[in-house]
Amino acid sequence: MVSLADIQAAESRIFSHIIRTPVVHSPTISEMTGANVYLKLETLQKAGSFKVRGATNKILSYPDKTGELGVVAASAGNHAQGVAVAAHSAGIPATIVMPEWSAITKQEATRSYGAEVIIHGQTLEESIEKAREIAGKGNIFIHPYDDEAVIAGQGTIALEILHDLPATDLIVVPVGGGGLIAGIATAAKAIKPEITIIGAQAGVCPSAGESLRHGSPCRVMAGKTIADGIRVAETGILTLPLIQRYVDRHVLASEEDIADAMLLLLERKHVIAEGAGAVPLAALMNNSIDVPSGSNVVLVISGGNVESALLFRIIRQSLARQGRLMRFSLLLDDQPGTLARILTTIAQEKGNILHIHHLQGGSDIPVLMTRVTIELETRGWDHISAIKNVLADAGYEIRME
Repeated sequence: MVSLADIQAAESRIFSHIIRTPVVHSPTISEMTGANVYLKLETLQKAGSFKVRGATNKILSYPDKTGELGVVAASAGNHAQGVAVAAHSAGIPATIVMPEWSAITKQEATRSYGAEVIIHGQTLEESIEKAREIAGKGNIFIHPYDDEAVIAGQGTIALEILHDLPATDLIVVPVGGGGLIAGIATAAKAIKPEITIIGAQAGVCPSAGESLRHGSPCRVMAGKTIADGIRVAETGILTLPLIQRYVDRHVLASEEDIADAMLLLLERKHVIAEGAGAVPLAALMNNSIDVPSGSNVVLVISGGNVESALLFRIIRQSLARQGRLMRFSLLLDDQPGTLARILTTIAQEKGNILHIHHLQGGSDIPVLMTRVTIELETRGWDHISAIKNVLADAGYEIRME
């Protein structure tokens, strides 16, 4: 079982190969929760996530065993890039097996770090099986979470947190297979036994919670999630005992919670976090975690590798849920001045127009009319209600979309 000594040895081994990421205070989130909330920004780590820590420790722990074939790993993205970066730094080849649903940007990023990428498997577990098959040829297999050297490498995050903020009362950690939280909890509890460690997981893939409930690794049906980095159907054999021993609570966050947390990090701290990285904040903001007023809370923002197109969709949907986007359509007479009049009405209510789309000739559109779809930036639901009322008073019949 991984110990504090193993994690301290990992820190000495990898310190010159990784970035020592900051612990940053968030006044906004602190005010919203009543606690002193800090962010451990692994988004600033090499390859954009914490994974390079464990991969580097694994490779440097066995310098004479990698050989010409190098290493092989399986990952949906972040572990892939972490292994690729670590292998490149060590001057050895890397082969990465990625599931078919892994983001294209993460596939290409992994290739850009010099690794050979093989796309295989509907689940991460199927990709791992393929990677183990390749390892049978002589490659060193680096498991994404169920490996003592990997766990120890991830645990170095706790050493940095408690060095920078010794008064930390609570750490919230994303949970997939459990390697990150197992390492962090082991180190943190050894240094400060009274500290609270909470694991946060996507609600559509509650593998850790189910494993804790059954007392052994339990496979769940992993639903689609924007937190793809922690979409792991079964907690690790090595990680679960550490989680059982050192983690105090396990909480869940919905897809909407995660999206809102991503938007909050972007708007208030200018931090781009992937879904998995935003899960600790999502769990904090959905009131799954009770935090004493004035306590020091650290959220491990584990990674920032998110597709631009997905980020755009997440932001739009989150804004719409918060009443900060209004989209509607209406029929207008197809003659000069009609559009200008409705835009003037909207402007009087301080609605900021983002997009306008005209459609003529549709099956439900009279010949002498056009359907106009308008999208506005709004301040909230009260603002939307005010705009709807003004438009209704002006004689416009709108259809919300």
